[in-house]
Amino acid sequence: MRILVKIGGAQLEEAAPRLELCKSLARARAEGHELVVVHGGGNQIRQLVRALQIPEQYHEGLRVTDAKTAEVVLMTLAGSVNKTLVRTLQGCGVAAVGLSGADDGLFTASKLEKPGVDLGYVGAIDHVRPDLVTMLVGSGRVPVIATVAPAAGQTGGEPFFNLNADHAAGPLCRAFGCDAVLFLTDVPGVLDGAGARIATLTPADCARLVATGVAKGGMIPKLDAALMALRDNPRALVKIAPANVPDAVLAALRGNVGTQFTTVEQKRAQEACDG
Repeated sequence: MRILVKIGGAQLEEAAPRLELCKSLARARAEGHELVVVHGGGNQIRQLVRALQIPEQYHEGLRVTDAKTAEVVLMTLAGSVNKTLVRTLQGCGVAAVGLSGADDGLFTASKLEKPGVDLGYVGAIDHVRPDLVTMLVGSGRVPVIATVAPAAGQTGGEPFFNLNADHAAGPLCRAFGCDAVLFLTDVPGVLDGAGARIATLTPADCARLVATGVAKGGMIPKLDAALMALRDNPRALVKIAPANVPDAVLAALRGNVGTQFTTVEQKRAQEACDG
């Protein structure tokens, strides 16, 4: 199976959890799975922005990114976070290769437009050229992708766009022909009002969770990202699953771990099979 694993920056801050995640990726690779890793780094960006005393502004969870902030995002995501993750994976025996959108023109971005606000250099994936990732995966390597990218036709004069890694996961999964996209995070899955894990969610189920206030705060963008990935990859396994469990990647492939996102038709078909 070809799996896109999205890892949040919070899971990469400390050495011990980062090492355990990399061990889980190594075990999944040893089981024969092909892996593509996409990572964030919001907390790491925040630390450097504040150290440099650059003003911060957010809109609906997205960092408003001026030219100075865009430089910090580039050096943090494609630099320290990416290379530390690559080094840790290599220490676990994984042949990892760090990439950004600029490498071999892997992907370009266009400005993300939001009504009533200028987000600056915040982008969305515009075009993906998957050849490099296809070659690397085919040779047994694991691409590790930082979601920063130039605009199409950019020659080096403009800052790179800052892309939300969760939102980028769906288009990249589709372009790379992945069979699954796993959002590994700090929660066991999506929880109901009683705090129990929900095994399966459709888009309508997600809307009800938000409307009733069961899903709130940081869970709402997680749901949005998973639904975007499902929309882009309706035949793929799409899950929010815990990062802090043994063999997190292989565990997320099991039915009793995390929350799977599915269409109504797929859910009915599964229920019919279970019945």
